[in-house]
Amino acid sequence: MGFRCGIVGLPNVGKSTLFNALTETAAAQAANYPFCTIEPNVGNVAVPDPRADNLAEIAHSAKIIETQLGFVDIAGLVRGASKGEGLGNQFLANIREVDAIIHVLRCFEGEVTHVEGKVDPIADAETVETELMLADLDSLERRVPNLLKKGAQGDKESKAQAAVLAPVLDLLRDGKPARLGRPSDPEEAAIFDQAQLLTGKPVLYVCNVDEGAAADGNALSARVFEKAKAEGAQAVVVSAAIEAEIATMAPEDRGEFLSDLGLTETGLARVIRAGYALLDLITFFTCGPKETRAWTLAKGSKAPQAAGVIHSDFERGFIRAETIAYDDYVACNGETGARDAGKLRSEGKDYVVHDGDVMLFRFNV
Repeated sequence: MGFRCGIVGLPNVGKSTLFNALTETAAAQAANYPFCTIEPNVGNVAVPDPRADNLAEIAHSAKIIETQLGFVDIAGLVRGASKGEGLGNQFLANIREVDAIIHVLRCFEGEVTHVEGKVDPIADAETVETELMLADLDSLERRVPNLLKKGAQGDKESKAQAAVLAPVLDLLRDGKPARLGRPSDPEEAAIFDQAQLLTGKPVLYVCNVDEGAAADGNALSARVFEKAKAEGAQAVVVSAAIEAEIATMAPEDRGEFLSDLGLTETGLARVIRAGYALLDLITFFTCGPKETRAWTLAKGSKAPQAAGVIHSDFERGFIRAETIAYDDYVACNGETGARDAGKLRSEGKDYVVHDGDVMLFRFNV
């Protein structure tokens, strides 16, 4: 289980260049004209995690299988997309299918044509957000009255849906994104999520800067970080040009290249970390002589749900989970040492999985 992020933004902000770099492919054509991305390109990348390397060394694993992160490169939105301008509704439909939105904003000057004629990342963000809100507004204005009517006639399901979505409709009418109205109650949150509202998805702003600003950002990216903080969103600085260059290098050459630029990690690593924080995801591990494998899980999930990530039979026939914290596994030099030291725990159905847990599931189907 990974998660899927849709890369959006105005044309020519660096979306396809970033996508190509992140997935180390040339699947998306990066060109200096709008709509060079017609169909959404999808790429999966391995999520780097040094803990997997350490576990594999201790367990003498034959191979390491990292968890996957999916990127969907969605063609550039333009003003009027909610009414079908540009490639319009096709893009909006693609966005509905992702878990989170990576909003790429141009934070560099240069010769590349800007669709609005000037470089202003805040205005760009507002243009895209407005189109998404208008699409959500249109959707709920058609749905909520029917739900209210059915609810008044005694339909309990419609009444429950209306109770969640009517306040969201009011937010959109006030020019605010739907995500500000996501309920904390799990059942109500499920209703909210089922509505697949475009502005209901969490957002990560990616500030695409030039090479000289890759380490610390610039005045344009600073404005984006202020916006993200005010919204409770996430933001990272990335130079798509640098990422594209790194993607062509041998792995052993990347560290020195990054160091020369004053960087300690790639933009991909920053995007992944911010994405995990955005979606409240954690990683647990299974390891042995055959393989060490990383698995992605929603924070707060219990042991049977973790078992189900591996296979539905594991969840259905769950008996218990033998669990070792990552730090204990390393300190005790593996499962045997952890067992001898009393650090291996037998956990039942109510155990909440922690980030880094090394787990072995016992089940019976």
